[in-house]
Amino acid sequence: MTEETKASGTGSPGGAMAPGKRTMPADFEISLRPGYGADAPNRTPGTRRQPMRGFEDTYTDIVDYIVRITHRIWEDQDVGYIYDTYSPGCRLYDDSGPAFGVEQLVSGTMQSINAFPDCRHYADDVIWAGNEDEGFVTSHRAINIGHHTGPWRWSPPTGKRLHTWVIANCVVRENEIYEEWVLYNLAAKLQQLGLDVPAAARAFGNDAAFVPLTDRVSTEPDRLTGGRKPALYPAADEADIEHLVRALFHDTYNRRDLTAIDRAYDPSVRWHGTTNRTGHGRGDVRAQARNLLATFPDLGVRVDEVYWQGNPADGFSASVRWSGTGTHRGYGLYGRPTGRRAYLWGIAQLYFVNGRIVEEWNLFNEFDVLAQLLRDDPPPRLT
Repeated sequence: MTEETKASGTGSPGGAMAPGKRTMPADFEISLRPGYGADAPNRTPGTRRQPMRGFEDTYTDIVDYIVRITHRIWEDQDVGYIYDTYSPGCRLYDDSGPAFGVEQLVSGTMQSINAFPDCRHYADDVIWAGNEDEGFVTSHRAINIGHHTGPWRWSPPTGKRLHTWVIANCVVRENEIYEEWVLYNLAAKLQQLGLDVPAAARAFGNDAAFVPLTDRVSTEPDRLTGGRKPALYPAADEADIEHLVRALFHDTYNRRDLTAIDRAYDPSVRWHGTTNRTGHGRGDVRAQARNLLATFPDLGVRVDEVYWQGNPADGFSASVRWSGTGTHRGYGLYGRPTGRRAYLWGIAQLYFVNGRIVEEWNLFNEFDVLAQLLRDDPPPRLT
């Protein structure tokens, strides 16, 4: 396996630690394959496929670690294993805002397992970068299938079937996760259970415990307020994945140039989005971008972290974490404008072949955004 070192990330909302430099794996020698996540958390240790100082002997590589600890915690329901695989002061960010400390993670996991005790978590992909000295970063996409047979925050048991997907991005060092960004696709879950998503979001927004990520981070709308034109993003070689990703997000969402989608995406791209939206072709990718830009006319975004694996011959798999701010002044995704400012963040997994994106999986904090927009306190007057 060959490796390439690149800078990855410029910081994170909410004061999270910037990831710094990461070594990007230049092939797919260590990647998801059949057999990971088998029902054998205490199996005989395998042969190490990469240096992993401080990790338990049973794990062969970082992908094996991520998939199997997820399986052990969620499917075997060894919730206490969180104490062994997360740092005590871990930073957690999900659809419902930031949290800190391992005890909140243990409590939330137990609540979720109680609501969906038969839920299966099928690993769909893990994109990773780093090494034992830098620490590892991972982007784990999983399919969740189960039944709602226990009470949870949003309703009594409905008995209905759940079939959705999630993405969790982790920062890991010596067997402990100390930062996790996870999107549970909460609006999709509520929708599939027949619950009123806007009503649930309004109630959540009215909860005194609701703490969304805020504009402590300077984002592109500050440029709009200052009356400055968005800068052109310089061209780059197609093999420079980080540059391509940053240019795509900047040109699309900050310059409002939807032709950037035609330049970056294959004509037959498959697209998967928040609340289980799906699409096929550049037109559907454009439609989602238009919807966001119409809903939040002053929307501005930045790429907070990007890492990848692969090479020009075999293609690339890239993980992108992004954040943005916008004011709900337009008709698009969420009905009548409220005039409220919303804070968005998301995780995308992009798959490149011959320099073009052929598949995208992209979640953002939609339920959190709805809570910000629909809460009952008087909104600002639109001007």
